[in-house]
Amino acid sequence: MSETQPAGDFFDAAIDLLRRARDEEAERIASAGRLIADTVGAGGRLFAFGAGHSSLPAQDVVYRAGGLALMNLLPVPGVVGVDVMPATLGSALERVDGLATAVIESSPLRAGDLLIIISLSGRNALPVEMAMSARDRGVTVIGVTSVGYAACTTSRHVSGGFLKDHCDLVIDNKIAVGDAELTAKGVGAPFAPASTVVTSALMQAVVAAGVTELAGRGVEPPMLRSGNVDGGHEWNARVMSEYGDRIFYRR
Repeated sequence: MSETQPAGDFFDAAIDLLRRARDEEAERIASAGRLIADTVGAGGRLFAFGAGHSSLPAQDVVYRAGGLALMNLLPVPGVVGVDVMPATLGSALERVDGLATAVIESSPLRAGDLLIIISLSGRNALPVEMAMSARDRGVTVIGVTSVGYAACTTSRHVSGGFLKDHCDLVIDNKIAVGDAELTAKGVGAPFAPASTVVTSALMQAVVAAGVTELAGRGVEPPMLRSGNVDGGHEWNARVMSEYGDRIFYRR
């Protein structure tokens, strides 16, 4: 095996998954874009949530250059990212019944808003309960998950259901159970996860679909520019002032 082969194998695996996601999820991505445009056009707000590493694709569409200014992160203390100590606490919190409902009740979410929930397995109590609680409050829910997990694992929610069972729209990231693309002699477990690469691409595709759908309806999407280009800060300040009632990452 050459020194570059493992890296090349990972790129090949990730590219194959990206192609599958592009081709097989195109209609659902377009539908997600329409839901975003419907929400923005009706004065609703946009939120994204993910726990652990699933928070990375959610964070990737919030407050960034080239991004839609109205995308907000729905934070859950202790589970967004892996900065909680010990890191295993975040995984434990995902299995706590009642946490998601408490978060939703204390969040700015309201009827007419849209929430994208990212969960690779979709089996833990937190994402399932969050989807259920949000929809009960009139929030549109898009789930981004691996549908394959539901066929190979058991739910950890009291309902016995998965995230995919409680969404208005589901986008499948095609990741295999275990989230590891490579194996090698002398390595005791599969390695090289691709879920972040693929799911981040899906999230950017969904936002792009929403942006172009808004433009097609004659609505100028409130976009953010890089603060590292001339005039970027001034542009962003204007957008944030104009849409301040729907932007929560400055409060």
